[in-house]
Amino acid sequence: MSLFDHQRHVETSKTAPLADRMRPKDLDAFLGQEDIVGPGKVLRRAIETDKVPSMIFWGPPGSGKTTLARIIARRTRAHFEQVSAVTSGVSDLRRIVSEAKERLGVYRRKTILFIDEIHRFNKAQQDALLPHVEDGTLTLIGATTENPYFGVNPALVSRARIYKLRPLTDEEVRTIVLRALEDRESGLGDLSLELDEDALAHIIMVSAGDSRVALNALELAAELARPDEPGKRRIALKDAVDAIQQRPVVYDKDGDQHYDTISAFIKSMRGTDPDAALYWMAKMIAAGEDPRFIARRIVICAAEDVGCADPMALCVAMAAAQAAEYTGFPEARIPLAEAAIYVACAPKSNSALGIDSALKDIEEGPPGQVPIYLRDASYRGATRLGHGLGYKYPHEFPGHHVEQAYLPAGLEGRHYYMPGSEGKEVEIRKHLHDLGKVFDTGQSK
Repeated sequence: MSLFDHQRHVETSKTAPLADRMRPKDLDAFLGQEDIVGPGKVLRRAIETDKVPSMIFWGPPGSGKTTLARIIARRTRAHFEQVSAVTSGVSDLRRIVSEAKERLGVYRRKTILFIDEIHRFNKAQQDALLPHVEDGTLTLIGATTENPYFGVNPALVSRARIYKLRPLTDEEVRTIVLRALEDRESGLGDLSLELDEDALAHIIMVSAGDSRVALNALELAAELARPDEPGKRRIALKDAVDAIQQRPVVYDKDGDQHYDTISAFIKSMRGTDPDAALYWMAKMIAAGEDPRFIARRIVICAAEDVGCADPMALCVAMAAAQAAEYTGFPEARIPLAEAAIYVACAPKSNSALGIDSALKDIEEGPPGQVPIYLRDASYRGATRLGHGLGYKYPHEFPGHHVEQAYLPAGLEGRHYYMPGSEGKEVEIRKHLHDLGKVFDTGQSK
């Protein structure tokens, strides 16, 4: 069966899932992604004129990646091949490439290859595609739920246009659901269904912008619905709730969602928003994130963003990390939450990043020599070398402090630590000022 025969079968068969039956067949019926395929947009013009370039559709499930590929399959004069990276291998690619070369050489007909879940191809499989995309034997269309800049070889990414698809809006999902209820040919229009508004709202909410989830839920809810009166069935809220018990957490542990979520978590703690920090932590926990990963990020934030403004933050973070290691989930959620709240609410200072300035001086400047009076004088012969001579022991002086140079020659007066104006660093700054090291403004001499 050809791809087009398969499409016609899927589109007309009542045994196919509703989500497949309701796939739009042309761009006019396609909902969402107006910034990509709206009237006058470059991709729309490319599809309408059959001048499709190699490209990768990147977006969450149910946002229209496969549907766009099928619309292209219906419109293009090129031969269209479709494979899934989950079930296909290098041998399949070799066959497709061989046939594409013959087709191009004999019939001057191009080949478009659509690869679903392209990020699941390993490096060797992706490398096998590269020369044939580069020389025009294949026009590649990839679909992925993960950031292609993480999951696809850079060389392949550089030869394709990246189109990022967004989750559908609630209004778009509503339109899709109502369209399926009314469509007699491909949808549920011949079942005389009535959908309660609260049931519709629940389906929209749990779908989280995923049209496939919404249509699957609608289809199951329709089966669960009981006749309300002769010839009619009503889908109530209970039916919608029973049809989809739990909202899926969209979270790819090795890709974009993973990094975006942890970024939001860290920035929420840094931004002194404990509520947001708990929300993003909850998302990670619900998705099965490793508690040690969460703990490490809290420890880093405690040191980098709280630092000396509240040194206890690092102690709390380390204690939470140890507790999480000791208990594991689900109990680990409590010490991790405690640490995240503490770090989020603590006064902030990133003065510990002064280490970066010191590292830069080490990397860019000549290596500083340790002043002779600071050198180790504990071994035999060190005194004869002059080590330690002239060193002033601070505890022998009033206030346990005495002025002497500790930096190498040439770096006298260089300052790396700039105490902030929050929390404990207020005291630290005053102390350094009293010793003549820092002005009241917090700026070093």
